Amino acid sequence: MQRFLGLSIRKSTFLGLGSFEFMTFMRRGVFYTFMIYYLYDLLGKVTIVAMLGTFTMVASTLGQNFLWGRISDRYRLRTQLIVVGEITAGIAYIIVFLFHKSLIDAGNGPAAGMLIIVGLSILEFFWSMSDVGWAALVTDITTSEIRGVFIGIINFISSVGRMTGVITAGFLYRDGLGFSQGTIFYVVTAMLLIGAAIMWLASRSLKSAIHLVAKGEIKIGCKGVSMTSMAEIDVESERPKAFLWFLVALTIIVLGATSINQVFLLFLKLPLPNGLNATDEQVSLVVSAWTLGGMTASVLSGKLADKIGRMKTIWIGLLLAVVTLLLYTIVPKAELMALAHGVNGVSFMIIQTAGFALAGDIIPAHRRGRLLSRYNAVMALSWGPAGLLIGGPLADIQTSVIGFSAHAAYTNTFIAATIFIIFGAIVFLVKVREPKKIVRSTQEFQ
Repeated sequence: MQRFLGLSIRKSTFLGLGSFEFMTFMRRGVFYTFMIYYLYDLLGKVTIVAMLGTFTMVASTLGQNFLWGRISDRYRLRTQLIVVGEITAGIAYIIVFLFHKSLIDAGNGPAAGMLIIVGLSILEFFWSMSDVGWAALVTDITTSEIRGVFIGIINFISSVGRMTGVITAGFLYRDGLGFSQGTIFYVVTAMLLIGAAIMWLASRSLKSAIHLVAKGEIKIGCKGVSMTSMAEIDVESERPKAFLWFLVALTIIVLGATSINQVFLLFLKLPLPNGLNATDEQVSLVVSAWTLGGMTASVLSGKLADKIGRMKTIWIGLLLAVVTLLLYTIVPKAELMALAHGVNGVSFMIIQTAGFALAGDIIPAHRRGRLLSRYNAVMALSWGPAGLLIGGPLADIQTSVIGFSAHAAYTNTFIAATIFIIFGAIVFLVKVREPKKIVRSTQEFQ
């Protein structure tokens, strides 16, 4: 079989995987960039708005951990789960929109907003089968030597897709009409169905790739490509304690880093003289800068994770995360905020790329579906639970109870998020170690 980037897959197959990832993140950029503003207009509270990400995260976690992860491991399903999940989501988006529109036409905005939250949460339980299938598939077709590079390239593609989606959302939103009239819902549904078709076409060659890697792993060596036995990962990687502490540290870090997501978008819109008073176009610029920063860092961080180790690479990301959150409190203009937010995108992508590679190293092959479901659940904390549990309440309490201005309250929330990240970094330093690797048998191919 022709190999590409050290993987047992054809270039055309890799193109299919990249196209699917591009479509996935373009869809997320189109749908979620301005959803925070749309729901805030309907519901009026940061904490309630954060319920969207919270409820969808809970539904996704339940689906992945109690159903889809187990099914994936037991029946070795990867692309099948992705295809079915994408088609299900496409149909459900249209159903949610139709009910939402009926409530908007009836003049019941708050109920229409809650309908989106509840409807998308129910959808997410079934859609999460796609997340399980994708995470397990990526781990199946890579080995520890090139996993960081591969994930970095995939993350680069996803960043391009997300940036494209964010820019597109700036034109589609139209002060909420893109949601209320259904344009964004229909565009997203088309993307989901296209993604399902791409994965269906790629499924046959991917089965061959997974089979080849399972028989003998492929790695890049100084003399060419070598085949390595599955015994390469030290038995320490089988210990659940290593993965448990990794998840504990990552949970604290993700809660801190993403607790300000909703607050940050509202912070951009605060009026002068203290606020940035950003226009919709400037918001798109700032959000796009985050994606551009992550896109720039993704490939480099993947190579760095393979070269100097996952742990050291993650530490670089943590340092940048702390610095940028503190910069948010003093940046005076939207253009400078775009620069700071871009560096924050670099930090997040570094942590995500090296973190997934480390998870793939630690998790044994026969439990990938179930344990990667837990990893996905931790990363999904960024969807809204962090804002609901930390960022939203901190902001609302300071403004509604203490009487602080919105600017002061949001600034204090950024500082609190920084403290969370530092605490998570301490846990990471003390408790997490990279698994040692041993190579027991190799056969060189020049």
